[in-house]
Amino acid sequence: MVNDEGGINGRRINFISRDDGYSPPKTVEMARHLIEQEQVLLLFYPLGTPPNTAIRDYMNENKVPQLFIGSGSAKFNDPKHYPWTMGFQPSYVIEGSVYGRYILENLPDAKIAVLHQNDDSGKDALAGLRRGLGDKADKMIVATQSYETTDATVDSQIASLRASGANVLLTAAIPKFAALTIRKVYDIGWKPTQFLGNVAASIAATMQPAGPEKGIGIITASWIPDQTDPLVQDTAAYKEWLAWMKKYYPSGNITDALNVAGYVVSQAFVAVLKTCGDNLTRENVMKQAASIHNLRLPMLQVPTLDPGIAISTNPDDYAPIKQMKLARFDGTKWVPFGELISAPSN
Repeated sequence: MVNDEGGINGRRINFISRDDGYSPPKTVEMARHLIEQEQVLLLFYPLGTPPNTAIRDYMNENKVPQLFIGSGSAKFNDPKHYPWTMGFQPSYVIEGSVYGRYILENLPDAKIAVLHQNDDSGKDALAGLRRGLGDKADKMIVATQSYETTDATVDSQIASLRASGANVLLTAAIPKFAALTIRKVYDIGWKPTQFLGNVAASIAATMQPAGPEKGIGIITASWIPDQTDPLVQDTAAYKEWLAWMKKYYPSGNITDALNVAGYVVSQAFVAVLKTCGDNLTRENVMKQAASIHNLRLPMLQVPTLDPGIAISTNPDDYAPIKQMKLARFDGTKWVPFGELISAPSN
């Protein structure tokens, strides 16, 4: 779309994509090829915590922007030590603290169980939950279990968490394991109040595979709108996104939240490139990315995110988004409720 409109500041984007298979060693190989052979300006929206961790030192040693990473790990907001690395979505620490604050205010008798991935993302979510619960954390969190991405099931972990007597369950997992968890919790008749990490809140990738009826009542924290919501679909922003999908990604699933996330982060990237003007250097890209002030993108200003999420950064804080809104799954869609909740990035 950008190139069809003449590019940015008179320049067309040459977007090169390489698949690393979510394998850190392959990520290193692909990153080196793109930078040393293809001589790209930067890496934009590289996916995942382990792959990006694997190349972070290399990117910073070579002073190449690792921009708007597709991960919520808090480690990617460390401008003092890694000034060439920046995330985009709210960190798992921010998200965890949002759940903690809500539980503390609305479920004071909660006994919380946590299932998390055994990596930085899962540990960040648990740390954020503890931050949100404050001095009540040790009392309220009664059990934690982790899983490996190579595990076939999480049945044993769910059984252990249920046996703890918990009446609240936070699942900080990728879609595959979130779907397995939702299905297992339902099938064994356990009925805790469930919170689901946003990374797995996709209806197409998680809720449908799990069985929509099995996820009714689950709560998540969102930074993008549910594009299946009629309130969202009645906006100019949604209609513009839908037209873009039909023209540029006709095979894409219009119910998949990841397609909205990719669209939003791409618009933010375009905004950064525009502010670079005629000085399109790696140094200026990072300078502009670290100087975003109250950027408001259309799909983050829809009624379900009222009054709208603003994107801001500064040289000491590389977390572009620090606001989230809770939503509850009704079997078909995520229904937002309450006010936007802000949380500190560090």
